[in-house]
Amino acid sequence: MKSSFSNIINSKTPVLVDFFADWCGPCKMLAPILKEVKDELGDTIKIVKIDVDKNQPLSAKYQVRGVPTMILFKDGKQLWRQSGVLQKHDIISIINSYQ
Repeated sequence: MKSSFSNIINSKTPVLVDFFADWCGPCKMLAPILKEVKDELGDTIKIVKIDVDKNQPLSAKYQVRGVPTMILFKDGKQLWRQSGVLQKHDIISIINSYQ
């Protein structure tokens, strides 16, 4: 997982990583919002979901303390991170500010 995750976040296309858990209510609220973000932005963004319970070493590496936590990467660099649920227009404007 580690090497493939590294390949994913080293993309020239921005990658929004959603650290989530199946038992997390706010994570379930965020999922359809992220789908709308992807539908609107298309190929200008990659969205990757990481289950914190199944990927504990990765969650620890990025110091994910609560879910949902979103981290935006580009060229392997962490550009932005936020815990909690944001609305679609807020997420899109954050992504666009790093394009």
